[in-house]
Amino acid sequence: MNKITRSEETATPHEQLARYLDTDLAQVNALIRARMSSEHAPRIPEITAHLIEAGGKRIRPMLLLASSHLCQYQGAHHRHLAATVEFIHTATLLHDDVVDESHQRRGRSTANLLWDNKSSVLVGDYLFARAFQLMVECGSLRVLDILSNAAATIAEGEVLQLSTAQNPDTTEEQYLRVIRGKTAALFSAATEAGAVLAQAPESHVRALQTYGDALGISFQIVDDWLDYGGAGSGIGKNIGDDFRERKLTLPVIRAIAKADASERAFWDRVIRAGDQRTGDFEHAQAIIAAHGTMEETRQEALDWSNTARDALADLPEHPLRDMLDALADYVVMRLH
Repeated sequence: MNKITRSEETATPHEQLARYLDTDLAQVNALIRARMSSEHAPRIPEITAHLIEAGGKRIRPMLLLASSHLCQYQGAHHRHLAATVEFIHTATLLHDDVVDESHQRRGRSTANLLWDNKSSVLVGDYLFARAFQLMVECGSLRVLDILSNAAATIAEGEVLQLSTAQNPDTTEEQYLRVIRGKTAALFSAATEAGAVLAQAPESHVRALQTYGDALGISFQIVDDWLDYGGAGSGIGKNIGDDFRERKLTLPVIRAIAKADASERAFWDRVIRAGDQRTGDFEHAQAIIAAHGTMEETRQEALDWSNTARDALADLPEHPLRDMLDALADYVVMRLH
């Protein structure tokens, strides 16, 4: 691990974490490459490498490594668990791209487009199996329980998203369950498992689990806010994808709750019936703006970010605690 130097003060919190954990991350990457190999099915490493080496930020492995070091872990199994969460994440991406019929991921063609759906699903299954092999090697039933529960929550969230998609009656409670499965479950499992592996006091385990959960929820709400043009132009992503895919996110859910009869008819047409016409996205933006739900969504993301930061307050002083605090703040900087 490297210490932060003055020249690194302008780096983003994510970059600071990566530099602090560079030795661990190099070994995690080597472990990932070793474990994604297959003696009998060369398509497995081909597909896995296509996605894993496409420039992902490794945020989930870094959260696990950071939490274990913050809790003074002295062993080597944190690297196995960091590779575990990256394998789980990659497996879910492979499956998601098949379900969503996606053609692009991280600026590259998706595996299901380059190969086929069957290969993507089966390689995703293989990575889940590899993840369970890695987590068993750490020898902790409690860690196994945390990470296996996270895998189940992710799958449950995906199924729930299927059932709530295109349904204007989706509730905020259902939305929160979806984004916990989509993003927060693996964030919180990573931070909690790192603390449990280090045999940290229960108060520290709970604090880090709360931090990961709130960080993941805040991150996803910001993404959903941005999709309706929350940051104006030049945000580095397409806007309107959620609208076109008829996904129910917080700005829309709250706008529907405040809708009059004509607005409700509009949402039924574009979301439930899928009858979307030229200018409908702009009209949806106007309705959302009129009801103030963009500002409400923005504040919700800020509140979850503050929850994450507050959870760190009782943890021991450590450079990594400061970096995790800064990361929670950085997640919501996209709201400005």
